Amino acid sequence: MSFEPKILGFLCNWCSYAGADLAGVSRIQYPPNLRVIRVMCSGRVDPEFIFEGLLTGLDGVIVMGCHPGDCHYLEGNYEAEMKFHMVQKFLKLLHMDQRVHLEWVSASEGSRFAEVISHFTEQIKNLGPTPLKDEQLARELRPKLKAIKLAATSYRIRALVGRERDITQNENVYGEKIPPEEFDQLLTQTVLDEYHRARIQLALQESPKSVKELATELQLDPSEVLDNIIVLKNRGTVTMEQIIENTPIYVSLMEVME
Repeated sequence: MSFEPKILGFLCNWCSYAGADLAGVSRIQYPPNLRVIRVMCSGRVDPEFIFEGLLTGLDGVIVMGCHPGDCHYLEGNYEAEMKFHMVQKFLKLLHMDQRVHLEWVSASEGSRFAEVISHFTEQIKNLGPTPLKDEQLARELRPKLKAIKLAATSYRIRALVGRERDITQNENVYGEKIPPEEFDQLLTQTVLDEYHRARIQLALQESPKSVKELATELQLDPSEVLDNIIVLKNRGTVTMEQIIENTPIYVSLMEVME
């Protein structure tokens, strides 16, 4: 049987949703694989929505908004672009970044809407079904996707992404301006740090563990695990539960994440 992907689309009310409507009214043909959620602005699409969609078994997720400069809310699509940049960095850790896409479509571009959906559907068909449909791969990937979803809620990540344009385009109080490539390196490292911390938090939710046990389970260097635990302790999300034969045992203070 041929593979027909399940694709979720977040379409902004003012442009891309209207473009989809025009495509329908104009009877322009495009693949029927897309299921649409209409949002008031592409900037409203929280990265958690995308990760949750992938966790439920979707094969692809596309976010569509107004062209830059045409946003009904002035800068909503710029926010969407910054969030999507971060989403891509997270998903590259799992080699799933090609399963999400961001595109601009105006209300008058019905034919372009159809072209975008056709191209993305073909891209997902070439990739094949989501790896979460494979039982063995799912056991490995699902905890990592949950960690990514948790990491994306980090205040450090949200603050950095939310200030990207300000940091790279405006000078600070010392007259300094961070080059875009330097900011990109900073974001890449922050994404990796928060991902590891989220994995540690979720592992400690399952049961209390030592640094050595965490390092073995997560395949990380023990010194890296310890550094991240210190950060998590300072945040109040992890604490030392007890000491067994001179070995500290840590436990998560977070509520259990489904």
